[in-house]
Amino acid sequence: MDNLIVFSVFEITRHLRQVIESSIEPLYVGGEVSNFVHHSSGHMYFNLKDEFSTLRCTFFRNQNYRLDFQPKDGQKVVCYGQITLYEKGGSYNLNVSNMRPAGLGEMQAKFDALKKKLQAEGLFDESRKQALPRYPQKIGIITSPTGAALQDITNVLSRRFPIEAWVYPALMQGLKAPQSLIRGIQYFNEKFPVDIIILTRGGGSQEDLFCFNDENLARAISKSTIPVISAIGHEIDFTISDFVADLRAPTPSAAAEIAVPSREDLLHYIHSLAERLHLTASHTIGICKHQLSEQAMKFAGYHPERLWQRYQQRFDMATMALDNVKHLIREPQISFERSKQSFLVSLQRFSELRLQRYQDRLDRAQEHLEIHSSRNLEKLANLLALRQQHLEMISPDYLHKKGWALVIKDGKIMRSIKDIDPGDNLAVKLGDGEAEVEVKEIK
Repeated sequence: MDNLIVFSVFEITRHLRQVIESSIEPLYVGGEVSNFVHHSSGHMYFNLKDEFSTLRCTFFRNQNYRLDFQPKDGQKVVCYGQITLYEKGGSYNLNVSNMRPAGLGEMQAKFDALKKKLQAEGLFDESRKQALPRYPQKIGIITSPTGAALQDITNVLSRRFPIEAWVYPALMQGLKAPQSLIRGIQYFNEKFPVDIIILTRGGGSQEDLFCFNDENLARAISKSTIPVISAIGHEIDFTISDFVADLRAPTPSAAAEIAVPSREDLLHYIHSLAERLHLTASHTIGICKHQLSEQAMKFAGYHPERLWQRYQQRFDMATMALDNVKHLIREPQISFERSKQSFLVSLQRFSELRLQRYQDRLDRAQEHLEIHSSRNLEKLANLLALRQQHLEMISPDYLHKKGWALVIKDGKIMRSIKDIDPGDNLAVKLGDGEAEVEVKEIK
């Protein structure tokens, strides 16, 4: 008995918890809500049951704050969460991370299929989305005339930038809502043009917002020549209309703020521009005044009367200076003539000496050229005689005199017996003539 291992209840419970959580991944569980309690701490406690079993569930506050409906007893829901074991009580439990009413799975599948189809066609591409006008004059609002979304938009417009806002009353949920919304888009595109269309409604369940996932509505938005802002539900809600629209706003109020500029910002910008324009104009005028003064001073010096007086004064001063230097000109002129005469005599003597020197050098060069030419001519004559003697020794006439003959066949000189056949007619050329012969035999 001493060797027995005894586990505590806590150890067994913790081990089972580890086994359950490691072997069972998060899953979807569908059932009917019972014993629902929304605790003051924000946590939700309830049971999911069917005709055979009951499962305890916990939906913590940090997860359930995104829930867009209030669960109640008897409601059928689908929960997504992790199966765990509550160690203190020893019972297993579903920690819920998301919940939706039963039946929304088909709606989600339709939503995903349509989104994939339109995305493949390029209806969500940023390249086809239109830019919003910076200063619109008229805005068309497609919404329920009694909804809170319209009130939010008109409040923002009146505060931010008063502008013409026209409302097209449309159905915001139900089977007939998509066609009503399409007629609103067509109305503002064809009959009553505006600068921007806001398609909006307040929050609601996925069933309430599902009319904005209509394919025909999506195509009508994409064909609109007027930019469309989609502001459907809350910030966490997404519809097909949001993806197709030129711009998505998280709330109706945000759509109004995006559509129009801020009046205060515009006034501040205008005042800033006016101040900058005033400063720029003042600076420019100051520069122009300074430049004008400088030009006026410059032109004053170029007045005809002022110019005439200036040139008259210069002329009088030049006349006086000329009178003062007249007597000084004669003596330099006489000195210049003497220097000129002396220079010409020296130049003539120098030229004669240089000329005589060049003549002597030319005579010596001519004598040297005659001697050198005579020697070269004698050498060339001897070389020519040697070359002539050599040519005579190798000339055909010399060889003919020695007894040699040229054998010619068809105008070509024969150099081998292999080129001659019996019966060939050959020309035999000797020193004093030529003979025609016929070949009888080759040896």
